Amino acid sequence: MATVFRRARMQFFCFVTLAATVFATSCTPAQEPPSLVGSRPLWSLTGATGWLNSKPLTANDLKGKVVLVDFWTYSCINCLRSMPYVEAWAEKYKTSGLVVIGVHSPEFGFEQQLPNVQKALRKYGIGFPVALDSRMAIWNGFHNEFWPADYFIDASGKVRYEHFGEGDYPREEQWIQKLLRERGATAMPGGTVDAQGEGAEAATDLTRIESPETYIGYARAQRFASHGGIAPDATRLYALPKHLWQNEWGLSGKWADRGQFAVLEAPGGSIAFRFHARDLHLVLGPAADGKPIRFRVLLDGAAPGNDHGADIDAAGNGVVRSYRLYQLIRQRGGAKKDRTFTIEFEDPGVQAFAFTFG
Repeated sequence: MATVFRRARMQFFCFVTLAATVFATSCTPAQEPPSLVGSRPLWSLTGATGWLNSKPLTANDLKGKVVLVDFWTYSCINCLRSMPYVEAWAEKYKTSGLVVIGVHSPEFGFEQQLPNVQKALRKYGIGFPVALDSRMAIWNGFHNEFWPADYFIDASGKVRYEHFGEGDYPREEQWIQKLLRERGATAMPGGTVDAQGEGAEAATDLTRIESPETYIGYARAQRFASHGGIAPDATRLYALPKHLWQNEWGLSGKWADRGQFAVLEAPGGSIAFRFHARDLHLVLGPAADGKPIRFRVLLDGAAPGNDHGADIDAAGNGVVRSYRLYQLIRQRGGAKKDRTFTIEFEDPGVQAFAFTFG
């Protein structure tokens, strides 16, 4: 039976069906899943494929502790923007009886690879225990459907509160405090955290985003505007359309689309997207042999200047060295109008997975 899961987004949830390694999607208005409140799902931690920053933890090890289980995956922009709060809670309440466990449940194949997850933990300074959920066993044990998803579990092992997606951090922290007080914590820190993330982790104004997460792999691709459409599992020479409407995108050059991603087969290829958001991110990977890929970003046909993201310079230059989310545009004045983003690759072999916005 296929596993159904969803990824939290600013305007909707994406319902994603996994069958073997092929994905399909449809985006509909957000609907809450059946509540897990009152259940005791910590037994599923035994399904982890590995642990980072900790020895393996079980429900028995956590007996008598207040536990926050945070489902995330390292290329998810919503997860990254939530992470400064999760990290701050882990540090603030570690002596009061709170255990934070990050469950890394991968969306893309490269997120199953241990070195990639280890590199992400170093990049984002994540020091709390992380369970590797490469077979989605913990995900299924919690009947989870979202990234990010937080489950607040009391000292008896029972889920008392759950939260899906970004935001509402004060209420989440108040639940941590409530469960710790019930456990008998007396010298607990007061107030609530105001975490200030940087780069891709910085908070965004969700009300000004008009562009949704957009996949480049044909299995979940939408609003593709290059003439002739995407050729699944085949190499094809693409050309950009003369005009892109809002949230349309296209390819130029020799690309092979392989379901989860598209790979550039010859130098000089590009991707363009007409977007409306403060930030634009693109999940990218280097060539199959690990060779870095040089690229240049244009905004409305010119160098981005002060509107460059953390992973490029003002001239738009950058390099893909690893599989991760790259922040390419951060408009200093915010999202005021539709803009045309173009990324030109000097070298062949780049793997392009998905656009996300902030």
